[in-house]
Amino acid sequence: MNQDQGWVSLLSHRLALQYPHYEVVNASVSGETTGGGVTRLPKTLELHQPDIIIFELGGNDGLRGYPIDKIRNNLARMIDAARTADSRVLLVGMVLPPNYGRRYTKAFENAFESLADEYDLPFVPFFLDGVTTERELIQGDGIHPTVEAQPKLLDDIWPELEPLL
Repeated sequence: MNQDQGWVSLLSHRLALQYPHYEVVNASVSGETTGGGVTRLPKTLELHQPDIIIFELGGNDGLRGYPIDKIRNNLARMIDAARTADSRVLLVGMVLPPNYGRRYTKAFENAFESLADEYDLPFVPFFLDGVTTERELIQGDGIHPTVEAQPKLLDDIWPELEPLL
């Protein structure tokens, strides 16, 4: 899929029409972990000085079986850094496939939920909600959404994002 077909590009188009004073900066890196996010975030904050940050990060950590405390601590460090830079945060959670075991998958989901509660953040509990159950919306790898899923992803985030604008 081309970058211009993704939900972030669709967000940019929507904002241009509805909230033209906002500019979208896609600072994501495919395959990124929360550790990589912690490393890259300070420079990103310095360079772009964002009003709003959408943290949709941690799925790759979970798929690699990283310790939940490590994932949670990295996300907390990024939230703290964003707030110190006067950026508002939208936290987007993820759900792991059931083959990771009930204890790990529940702890993974709870890490996002507890951070949203602790920091009183707008929160989307599962970024791929309604997408993973539709075969035509998921690529052959069974994980990544298709081009057809991208508008739904944006529509699912929008109710939590729009009040921040």
